Amino acid sequence: MNMRPHPKQSPELNITPLIDVVFLLLIFFMVSTTFDKDAQIRVELPQASTNDEQTEQDKTLDVTVDKNGRYYVNQKEVINTKAGTLRRAIENATGSSRNIPVIITADAQTTHQSVVKVMDVASQMGFLNMTFAARQPLEEE
Repeated sequence: MNMRPHPKQSPELNITPLIDVVFLLLIFFMVSTTFDKDAQIRVELPQASTNDEQTEQDKTLDVTVDKNGRYYVNQKEVINTKAGTLRRAIENATGSSRNIPVIITADAQTTHQSVVKVMDVASQMGFLNMTFAARQPLEEE
């Protein structure tokens, strides 16, 4: 039997697994973070009309959706409600310009899908500045 005392070893702390976990967390947060998706669609409330707005009215694209889901591009009715037809009507109205604002005017009774279709088609075509037309409610006395 060996009764000699064993030499004491200094305790070691292996930090390699800790470093691996920290790097995995760092990679997870880098991959799951989005930076520019939040600012892609802008919703602005209309402001009081001024002379400047009237002069810029020719430089906007007005898409109207009535309560039955029919589309009107710059007050001209679109033949049907398909996305391709709406796309061609917008192309005819704007040409190659994609930096003009799109004003979406939807009836309060229209379906959400009809409005989303307009936003989707305009977004796919490269329009980034979209606003919604709304009116302020009448004050009740």
